[in-house]
Amino acid sequence: MAPDDLPGDGMDPADDAARLAVLPVSLRRAAKITTLGPTKAPVLLAHPDWKTPTPTVLWFHGRTVSKELDPGRYSRWLKAGLAVCAIDLPGHGQRDDGRGSDPAYSLEILAEAVAEIDGIVADLTSIGGGVFDAVALAIGGMSLGGMVALRRLCDKHPFTRALAESTTGALAELYSGRAGVAWPVTHDPATVAAVDPSAHLASFRPIPLLVLHSQADAVVPWASQAVFVERLRAHYAAVGADPAMIEVKTWATTGAPGEHAGFGRVSNEAKTLATAFLAAGVP
Repeated sequence: MAPDDLPGDGMDPADDAARLAVLPVSLRRAAKITTLGPTKAPVLLAHPDWKTPTPTVLWFHGRTVSKELDPGRYSRWLKAGLAVCAIDLPGHGQRDDGRGSDPAYSLEILAEAVAEIDGIVADLTSIGGGVFDAVALAIGGMSLGGMVALRRLCDKHPFTRALAESTTGALAELYSGRAGVAWPVTHDPATVAAVDPSAHLASFRPIPLLVLHSQADAVVPWASQAVFVERLRAHYAAVGADPAMIEVKTWATTGAPGEHAGFGRVSNEAKTLATAFLAAGVP
């Protein structure tokens, strides 16, 4: 099959075309924008050949941006033999409803995103007779998208490895300010606990996980993610898994905006590490 063989997404074709137009030519030729799952989540799909069952990465962007951000990441993954399913978070991108720019809605968006993953995966893995391989699925995200990925891993899931960038799985540490940065809004502790990966580690099935972070991150402090990594390694050990399956790479500073939006001068290193890690899971 080819990208154009996919059914229409029911959205504005001109908007789809404009979003594809900003991508590098090599990626654009391999990509398609469509919708997946009962919620019709807008997704950017890219596949090395659209013929062969291929290990696939589900990727979630951070708050206030969209699935088209950082196309160089997707190009690297394609070259490494990986397919891509990049998803607009609820309230973002092609379903912008104003919530994406308001931190008061972060937990609401997180919960909605987690709930729609299974429907997205079901539709994704049915495309073209299985060109997006159902048995070789990775999941990852940055910032809010990373929180989505980590929370989804706390319940029964099909994923074989995960990537967490500039994010945290210890939401109580982040939103309480204990990690050293005051969050701009107050969240109800019970609402935080419902989506906080740290509160649901008992059901976290150990898989390889790569954590990338700036130690100077001014939005999601490394201190909060360091707490989560410690807790998760203890969980791995408690269930008889090797804590070394959790790999961590941090940088003292990166020069990125707020030390959070991308990895600045070490961006190439970060992308290389992430790509190698994900490609290591290719059967």
